[in-house]
Amino acid sequence: MQVNPTDKILCFLGFSPTGDLGALTGYTSKRGKPVWYLKAPPKTPPTGYQIHHRNVFRQTAAAWRALSDVERANWMEAARLARLHLTGFNLFVWYQIKGDTAVIQTIERHSGITLL
Repeated sequence: MQVNPTDKILCFLGFSPTGDLGALTGYTSKRGKPVWYLKAPPKTPPTGYQIHHRNVFRQTAAAWRALSDVERANWMEAARLARLHLTGFNLFVWYQIKGDTAVIQTIERHSGITLL
């Protein structure tokens, strides 16, 4: 069995293919080998529920990009100091979707960083 050099490089870099990457879809086979194939078009149009949630994530990503560099750094550092095991972006997305201000206030107290 011959191993594709690209597969070796991707594994070395810690890239574990799962999901879509451009026009390709990838996954790791049971034997641990990356498998790539052309992305299949959806069989049905998106539901209203899917469209709504895609728009929510789109708006949340735009809100993250609208933050200043200092504000984004604060979210990143607060997540690190609170030992949340997630990125500041993930924390921001969670807050934008859930809107639980009490949790963010607790993180602010633990980290000493003002987020809201």
